[in-house]
Amino acid sequence: MSPRRTAVEAQHTKDSILTTALDIASLDGLEGVTIGRLAAELTMSKSGVLNHFGTKQSLQLAAVHWVVNDFTHRVVEPATRSRPGLDRLLALCDNWFDYLADTGLPGGCLLTAAAAEFDGRDGEVRDAVVDSWRSWQSHLRAELVRANLDVDPDQAVFEIVAFGPALNQALQLHGDREAVRHAKRAVRRTLGQPDSG
Repeated sequence: MSPRRTAVEAQHTKDSILTTALDIASLDGLEGVTIGRLAAELTMSKSGVLNHFGTKQSLQLAAVHWVVNDFTHRVVEPATRSRPGLDRLLALCDNWFDYLADTGLPGGCLLTAAAAEFDGRDGEVRDAVVDSWRSWQSHLRAELVRANLDVDPDQAVFEIVAFGPALNQALQLHGDREAVRHAKRAVRRTLGQPDSG
């Protein structure tokens, strides 16, 4: 077997472990991701899983980083095609709400769930979750300031950020598909903009 093939197979195994971990975490939280559970679901040995990630915490951090990258690719990057300021802010919010409605994970948005799961804890995983939310808030605030609207930026960002977890709960707990439309309208009302219907 060639070294290249071995490296490709190793990467495939690592990707499979992470994909399974993401599915579990979206349903049962990041603490639901255990080496034993992954080994059982993937019919691997525990040492086989550990060879790729080393520790449960490393695997949890990999899951958080994967979701942040996916979020950036699906929410933030497409919004850069909109004009800076209000247009981009609305695009960011609309993309975010559409993302929450279809994250590609069985249990919805991992970062939204992790924010509640880790809000009273310490450690690297909590820090990674906090950093992802702070970065998102800063991004929203920067576009809000560029928009130069007659609103308090801090209050507006607080309200906008609160709409995400509310939407996620409406989608995941209540199955309310109309909630995306309500969230988009709520943002526009917060910003004093015409209702999008």
